[in-house]
Amino acid sequence: MDGSATIPRRLESYLSGHWQAGAGEGATLLDAATGRPVARIGSEGLDFGAALDWGRRTGGAALRAMTIHERALMLKALGLRLMELKEEFYAESLHTGATRADGWIDIEGGIGTLLTLASKARRELPNTRVLTEGPVEPLSRDGSFAGQHILTPLTGISIHINAYNFPVWGMLEKIAPSLIAGVPCLVKPASQTAYLTELVVRRIVETGILPAGALQLVAGSAGDLLDHVTGQDAVTFTGSAATGQMLRRHPALVAQATRFTMEADSLNASVLGADAVPGTPEFDLFLREVAREMTAKAGQKCTAIRRVLVPAGLEDAVIEGLAARFAKTPVGLPGDAEVRMGPLASLDQRAEVRARIAELAAEARIVCGDAEAVSVVSGDAGAGAFLNPVLLHCADPFAAKAVHDVEAFGPVATVMPYGDAAEAVALARRGKGSLVASVFTDDPDLAAEMVIGMAPFHGRVMIGNRASAKSSTGHGSPLAPLVHGGPGRAGGGEELGGMRAVRHYMQRTAVQGAPRLLSAVTGRWIEGAAARTGAHPFRKSLAELQIGDRVTTASREVTKADVEHFAEFTGDTFYAHMDSEAARANPFFEDRVAHGYLIASFAAGLFVDPAPGPVLANYGVDNLRFLTPVYFGDSLSVCLTCKEINPRETAEYGEVRWDCRVTNQKDETVALYDVLTLVANTWPQAGE
Repeated sequence: MDGSATIPRRLESYLSGHWQAGAGEGATLLDAATGRPVARIGSEGLDFGAALDWGRRTGGAALRAMTIHERALMLKALGLRLMELKEEFYAESLHTGATRADGWIDIEGGIGTLLTLASKARRELPNTRVLTEGPVEPLSRDGSFAGQHILTPLTGISIHINAYNFPVWGMLEKIAPSLIAGVPCLVKPASQTAYLTELVVRRIVETGILPAGALQLVAGSAGDLLDHVTGQDAVTFTGSAATGQMLRRHPALVAQATRFTMEADSLNASVLGADAVPGTPEFDLFLREVAREMTAKAGQKCTAIRRVLVPAGLEDAVIEGLAARFAKTPVGLPGDAEVRMGPLASLDQRAEVRARIAELAAEARIVCGDAEAVSVVSGDAGAGAFLNPVLLHCADPFAAKAVHDVEAFGPVATVMPYGDAAEAVALARRGKGSLVASVFTDDPDLAAEMVIGMAPFHGRVMIGNRASAKSSTGHGSPLAPLVHGGPGRAGGGEELGGMRAVRHYMQRTAVQGAPRLLSAVTGRWIEGAAARTGAHPFRKSLAELQIGDRVTTASREVTKADVEHFAEFTGDTFYAHMDSEAARANPFFEDRVAHGYLIASFAAGLFVDPAPGPVLANYGVDNLRFLTPVYFGDSLSVCLTCKEINPRETAEYGEVRWDCRVTNQKDETVALYDVLTLVANTWPQAGE
């Protein structure tokens, strides 16, 4: 049978724990390169209200019962399993028009983002269900009343409405922080490429790794989905500014004050520095990056370079260099090994891009490529949504409007001249807010001027030069540790950014009360809460240790001989420790003072229990502050209190944070800091 006559598979939504198809035949989705049917899609008749309620009740309860590290380990297991299945996803991705290289960005880039966020959660967040944020705020003179900011998971569901260009990455980069936060997800992919998202969700469900209700999928129209949101839900949107603004004004979102994050159109700019003339490494890097961003995913990236800003007089050199690169970029079937750029996502999308090129051409001249004449090395130029790169030149960008307002979402960019750095910054700002800009220069002063000038209008700015050429991830690569989003027309939202993304799905609450009760809420000891003495806490395993366990040490006098020995031994002969006259001339000191690190060393000698025990290692000190000078003859003692216990899910030990307060004979605080130790989960008791 002719492949074009094959009845395509019907996509299903995964809602309320079941795979279910919408009513009717549904719309037909076509292969971007061949025009042949791939799938049918439709969500008519599905009960979205029930699905949201089921996700909140079932998935939310299951996720909130887990600790942050348990959720992160769940995502790690999921990511590793998805990586094993990647070849199946690559095969399906060909229908979207993505080459193998394009698919890597989407598939392995998405899985890698999920794994990175899972790893960062285990490293950077405690193994708890409640996060504290910032220091404890004293609210009374006697310490009986204090405040602490906490973060707890929203009790709703996060709804992710995604774009067609990244059907895998777009889903995974959003659900990862939500699930780490403890909030279930419902994903609504763009219909054009939803068949790939549906396949990935099917494989996720089959793993059984996520608890029931943690992930749902809508394949098809969103229908009345947003009518059912609550103030505990969160909605994220990636797509056109027009659609995003319409959703932002949805009556239910407005009435419920539902969190809404938007990533929309972006006229991203790349700037060639005045120092980056032809023959410099930066000039060549600039050409390579512009060409790559115009052709990767056929220019269908929200971070792609749309405006190419170059010093006046260098336009011809840049245009010639880019044209030479485009001539070496074969366009054709994405599965063809010789092809470097596949088609756009659909014929409708190609028609849309051609219309936008026509708008740009009203005030800019096409200098490379032809929007109507398509040349391919494989495939049918008529049946597939192919389009060769199109480069325009706008000679007077300050008088032009369309080049700063119209985004052709494909392999299209416009070269524009500028006079000086201030003009380059002004042109970049004409985009009215973008996801990313890049500057190619080896001049530190120029880099500083341009980055600082462009930063208020951009979510990310990349500096390219010869030193980072081999290691740079490039202009258009959103990275898990860095924020992705931008102000103004880019939507005004933020995604990713490491653990910043997790906090988007949590409620920040200021809690006020007595220290003992605040400590009970946060699971973290604070000054003024109850403390227990008795057996030295270093003799207790993680299973025995409790928040508030404390040891108060004997005192030790600091002598002149101690200070001079420490100076000779370490080589730290700073004048304040060695020269009385110079020390007295210092407005902070009355005479020679003890080294701060000598104080910390003496403190360790006072509080450490030297016998073998459950404390395995000291791995750091946080927030060390020296508050009162220590003079010869002062006596120091230490109060060490167990502040936070952070068990590890995959090791036989956990991390313990200790509050360490060093005082002198006047009960003045000399030094204050946190000591970090690794403590075994269990340890033989005395006599065993």
